[in-house]
Amino acid sequence: QVQPVESGGGLVQAGGSLRLSCAASRRTFSSWFRQAPGKEREFVAAINWSGGSTYYADSVKGRFTISRDNAKNTVYLQMNSLKPEDTAVYYCAVGARASSANYYISNAYDYWGQGTQVTVSS
Repeated sequence: QVQPVESGGGLVQAGGSLRLSCAASRRTFSSWFRQAPGKEREFVAAINWSGGSTYYADSVKGRFTISRDNAKNTVYLQMNSLKPEDTAVYYCAVGARASSANYYISNAYDYWGQGTQVTVSS
């Protein structure tokens, strides 16, 4: 399938954990972005095709882990120590133009999922 499909969002208390999944068959960089109400979409994490390189926004570094299982065509985002400010709609994105130079730029990605809501209560 071309269009990524996210799953795994939900409501969790602060300090809790969630794991998001993204089913996507594209052999490219894959990333997670998020958008909170009233804010612009922002980069969260990215991973290259082999899984050997990962990149994180400073706000999630040390708490979130991106990984992939290419046999299952799935990218994961493990989110630990969640904070209320992590509340947002999380989007999976894939694109052939994404690279180590532009992974944090939304325009580098051609295909986006529909998003999954993550809500962290205080």
